[in-house]
Amino acid sequence: MAERWQVTVDRGVCIGSGLCAGTAPERFRLDAARQAHPVEPETEAADGVLAAAEGCPVEAIAITEAGSGAAVFPPDE
Repeated sequence: MAERWQVTVDRGVCIGSGLCAGTAPERFRLDAARQAHPVEPETEAADGVLAAAEGCPVEAIAITEAGSGAAVFPPDE
């Protein structure tokens, strides 16, 4: 079974740059208010999702493992 991730966007932090939607358009959308949201809150682990989170200029995207809740991004320090 493939690893699953929970993806959230902190809409209070999101500035609507659209980098996530440009990096992983099948995984992120901007709404009418230019706020990002995941297309599906739970998804298969994918490099594009991680690249979108890493590329967010304000780190508004968080990824955790769906089963355990362990942080994928940003990593626990």
